[in-house]
Amino acid sequence: MRQGEALLHVAGTDFIASVEGALVWPEESLLAIADLHLEKGSSFAERRVLLPPYDTAATLARLARLIQRFAPRRLVLLGDSFHDRRASGRIAPGDREALIHLLARREVFWIAGNHDPDPPEALPGDAADCLALGPVLFRHEPRAGAAAGEVAGHLHPVARVAARGRALRRRCFAGDGSRAVLPAFGAYAGGLNVRDVAFAPLFPKGFTAHLMGDERVFAFPRARCIGD
Repeated sequence: MRQGEALLHVAGTDFIASVEGALVWPEESLLAIADLHLEKGSSFAERRVLLPPYDTAATLARLARLIQRFAPRRLVLLGDSFHDRRASGRIAPGDREALIHLLARREVFWIAGNHDPDPPEALPGDAADCLALGPVLFRHEPRAGAAAGEVAGHLHPVARVAARGRALRRRCFAGDGSRAVLPAFGAYAGGLNVRDVAFAPLFPKGFTAHLMGDERVFAFPRARCIGD
């Protein structure tokens, strides 16, 4: 584990929470990321809401740096990898080539999300509703109740904490030792405060928020997290 990264435990399994928002399982040479929302910019453009059309390239560049650092054999994409059902057909040729290069020679799992329930078109990898590996279950949307070993996305957690006289709001991992909810990885993905009622049934006994700083991951208990 490098300086700036943090350990995150799920069902007795040690993961690395990276500052970029990926969860790494070293023993399985596995890298998991959630909610890339590729082609969100082009989706908004179709509705005449203009955003700079560079979100896919920026997101893939961050993913490339992660893959170069960790060299995973397995890549688990936890749903909403594309922003809508037609997004994989809108991706620019250069971005598609970059994505295929990143996926090459790896075991890739596309977990179905609510934005992209169907497998992406003409891209390598296996599609699944969820993926069980040892004590860990990877899925897109976390489910309330007992969930020993669940790793999910969907909620785009962010935490807001008071530090040095000001409030800091950052994307974060939320975990309690039994379950972890990953931050959204996409450049244009928004966030939901971990104090929102949507998180309460997932972490009835509290959680630790691992905030993504510029150069390191910072851990805060639920009590230190404040609402927006």
